[in-house]
Amino acid sequence: MAVAVAVLSLGAMGLQYRLVEARLMDAQRSLLSADLDGFAALYDQRRIIALRQAIDYRAAAATGDEMLLLMDRQGAVLAGTRGDWPAGLTAEGEGFAVNPARAFTEGGTRWLAVARELPGGFPLLVARSLQPVDDTLGAMRRGMLGMLAAMLVAGGLVGWLAARSVMVRIGRLNDLADRVAEGALDARLPGARTDDEFGLLETHVHSMLDRIETLNRATHRLSDTIAHELRTPLNRMLLKLSKIEDQEEVTAELKAEMRQAIRMFDSLLDISRAEADAGSGGGLVPVDLSAVAREVWDLYEPLAEDKGLDAQAVIDPDLRVLGDRNLIAQLLSNLLDNAIKYCASGDLLTLSLTRDGDRHLMRVADTGPGLPADMRGEVFERFVRADRDRGISGHGLGLALVRAIAARHGARLVLPEGQKGLTLEIQWPRLQQSD
Repeated sequence: MAVAVAVLSLGAMGLQYRLVEARLMDAQRSLLSADLDGFAALYDQRRIIALRQAIDYRAAAATGDEMLLLMDRQGAVLAGTRGDWPAGLTAEGEGFAVNPARAFTEGGTRWLAVARELPGGFPLLVARSLQPVDDTLGAMRRGMLGMLAAMLVAGGLVGWLAARSVMVRIGRLNDLADRVAEGALDARLPGARTDDEFGLLETHVHSMLDRIETLNRATHRLSDTIAHELRTPLNRMLLKLSKIEDQEEVTAELKAEMRQAIRMFDSLLDISRAEADAGSGGGLVPVDLSAVAREVWDLYEPLAEDKGLDAQAVIDPDLRVLGDRNLIAQLLSNLLDNAIKYCASGDLLTLSLTRDGDRHLMRVADTGPGLPADMRGEVFERFVRADRDRGISGHGLGLALVRAIAARHGARLVLPEGQKGLTLEIQWPRLQQSD
């Protein structure tokens, strides 16, 4: 915008420059015409004698802004402000008319001249200096360039301020989007809304978030209600089954099915609680992440070896986070349990925990079957399972719970691509007080 304004202004100043130049040249031409008219009147009275006397008189009082010269047939100077005819200037036209007049340059000065040959072969030169014109136009050019520079600077400054204002307001929306992406659906922009497009956009975003939060709360409330209501009758049924005699095989199968359903509801409740607390930071305390990882690994390493897996762990000591020890242990247990469940004998299972800048990087990787390509975008959703895994026990809630616990701790989940099997990275915020 600033450039467009500058271009338009430059065009306007260029037009003004041309108009002023034309006016100044017309003024010089008028002065030249007045000189010629006076010489013509004298010439009509007494011819060359009167003209010579007049030029002598004018030459004696010349200020350097005019050039006068009258010569005889042999080229000798009769009167004038100089002693020779200008090089390259030829006499043209007749009489004392101002046209044709031509400009020429001598000694760095431009002149507007009328060159004639009067009857009888007497050359006549009458010229006016264009130095005042050039000085005025030069000053005008400098002023225009200064004004243009000032306009560019002012336009750039105004554009920068406007862009900065826009970017600040866009930054507010981006910050809000980041907070919402981290699970804080109750996040809102502070301050009153303005009456412009950004204010309207912020109002629409808030309305959208209010609607999403309401729907999300209703969904969680429904899930919690279902889980709570169904756990109780299932537990009663388990108690009643324990009283049935002489049908141990049937009751054992029913109890196993019911316990699996209860575990599913427990997982749903855990997910809901973790998601509800995501981003709040309440209830979190300093936790030795290295110690938790080592304890969980010690529990699952024998299970991996019993299945024939090559289990390896690299855990840096004394890496601390602000968290919930039980939830962190549950997260890691789910990841290791899934890996052991889906890997086959001879596969490699690794757990690593290292410091990575301002975060701690936990990495669980295996060389098992991995994820189908079409599941990568929804692997953390509830009840999502690959068709090939339908025969393996489970409800597809393990990774959903992992995501909820990670969000509860402000950790980032990453699924690296291009590796054999399944690799999951969790970037935990480092507890700065421990450094």
